Amino acid sequence: PDSNVAQGSDDYFLESASRTHFFAEPSALDPKTNQLLSQYQQQDGEQKLAALNKAGHGMHMVPGAFQEYAMSTKVKDLVMELGWRDPVVPQSMYICKNPRVGGTVHSHQDSTFLYTTPKQSCLGLWLALDDATLENGCLWVRPKSHNEPLRRQFGRNPQHFTSDVIDERSNVGKGDLDAPKMIVTDHQQSIEWEGKLPPGAEPPYEGLLEAGFLPVECKAGDLLAFNGLLDHFSLPNFSSFQRHTFQLHLVEGPNAGVEWSKYNWLQYPPHVSFMRLVVQDDKRGEETTTTTE
Repeated sequence: PDSNVAQGSDDYFLESASRTHFFAEPSALDPKTNQLLSQYQQQDGEQKLAALNKAGHGMHMVPGAFQEYAMSTKVKDLVMELGWRDPVVPQSMYICKNPRVGGTVHSHQDSTFLYTTPKQSCLGLWLALDDATLENGCLWVRPKSHNEPLRRQFGRNPQHFTSDVIDERSNVGKGDLDAPKMIVTDHQQSIEWEGKLPPGAEPPYEGLLEAGFLPVECKAGDLLAFNGLLDHFSLPNFSSFQRHTFQLHLVEGPNAGVEWSKYNWLQYPPHVSFMRLVVQDDKRGEETTTTTE
């Protein structure tokens, strides 16, 4: 199954948009009860942490280290140098990929979930907090795939929520509650490995290499920046070493003539706005930054 799509139908997931919620690895859960398996329920809490998949999706909204990083001059300068004019931050995640339990993240384009109009404007900033290797689940990317069109869009289903609820940015469905909360709209013909992995994903990875993917091994402290149309995935962590990352996703804001889709799964409450890296100073007609070192 496409785990990226399946997870988005859960209320706890939807309500994490501007908050910090915690999500377990599917393999650490009992499929019948959806509770942690017994080996992850020890009283000291250490094993519960081992079962953690990620925390998200509004970690940058809380004062502290993650917000300071997101608002830092280095991040702002990099994003502006890459050509973004009015960058805003809708999403942040701390991804664990813990030893032996960290699972697969299937092939996807980030803009599928972070859709903007009239063009796709997502930028992913993938900060390695540990060395990322073939053994512990480093990122795999398909070079030049960022030049390809968006294959599909994941969004809220008006049949379930109603158009009025979607306009209100509410998570409470008032339509046909038997209809799925989220739907996938195809924009282009799907590729063979859509929502999964190409055949031959096991070592020595011949199928992945034949499909044009390359592993991106990196050191702790390295930052990977990539377009939201890039086709990428990561394999399970079968090693004894964790592969933690902190990830920011940015898009262009309204001052760049770009609009966040009201159908995206990620919607902040009506009174909350995306964090902006650049603020227009109307008096001076100059751009100022809301950043810290």
